[in-house]
Amino acid sequence: MKKNLTWMAIFILFTFGMTIFTGCGEKKSVVKSDTTQMQETAPATIPQSASETAKKDSSAEAAKIKNEATEQSSLMGATAKSPLSDINFDFDSSAISPDARKILNANADFLLKNKVSSIVVEGHCDERGTAEYNMALGERRAQETKKYLVNLGINASKITTISYGNERPLDTGSNEEAWAKNRRAHFVVTP
Repeated sequence: MKKNLTWMAIFILFTFGMTIFTGCGEKKSVVKSDTTQMQETAPATIPQSASETAKKDSSAEAAKIKNEATEQSSLMGATAKSPLSDINFDFDSSAISPDARKILNANADFLLKNKVSSIVVEGHCDERGTAEYNMALGERRAQETKKYLVNLGINASKITTISYGNERPLDTGSNEEAWAKNRRAHFVVTP
């Protein structure tokens, strides 16, 4: 009886963990996780409780989702140059500037005239700030860009967002000119 309850608890925790990590498919952020590093350094002789096992399973699932999103974006970016123009942001801002609005209007015209199956909006930041802050800022930039395109008539279900923070700089320099190029939203389009 006690063994059945233990297995039931493991099943419930695993199901709960899977629900949390697979329930929201639209928001995809790439975040470096220290949990895998901690798991590798933990001694193998320590017995694991049901909750620890469920947490590891959930972390593994989250890492798998993150890797799939990164791979999909990389593959789409590698296969063809985007027909859409990037937009840039001011320092520490996710507000869309008047110049960026003009570019997004042109991008929306292209998307409305041409059939596309999916659009990935990538949020990028410059190297200043912590990794966590830049991931969040990149996500806000991607979300604001998506919102603007949806308001122009683009189908929201075709647009996904992902944040790369400062992990994929367009210009590797450490000056204002390079930083201005890296504060951007980039588009990957699948025809």
